[in-house]
Amino acid sequence: MAKADRLERLDARRVELEGEYRDALVEALRRTAAGQWGLFAHQRDKHQQAAIAPVLATLTELADEIDTIRERFGMERFALHSEFLAARGPVGPNAVGEPKQAALWLQKLGA
Repeated sequence: MAKADRLERLDARRVELEGEYRDALVEALRRTAAGQWGLFAHQRDKHQQAAIAPVLATLTELADEIDTIRERFGMERFALHSEFLAARGPVGPNAVGEPKQAALWLQKLGA
């Protein structure tokens, strides 16, 4: 019975962490949609990278903790973080800008 309780608490923690991750990502997306570049790393600007580094560190830390719990339950990795990481990086000249990309992500997340 105690093991079942621990697993239930651990799963509740996972759900809580996933909510914290989503909230932190939505907050960062809103700032980006308002014009603060750097979240999606479209440009190699050291100032943008430095400004967004704490946000990325928080997201990565949360995702790592979530993945550790998910692994214990035999679940797949946290998909939202993987999708976010895949959306980052340099883009071609015809790609939408970071504010537009952030707005699309907010729409996708229903935020």
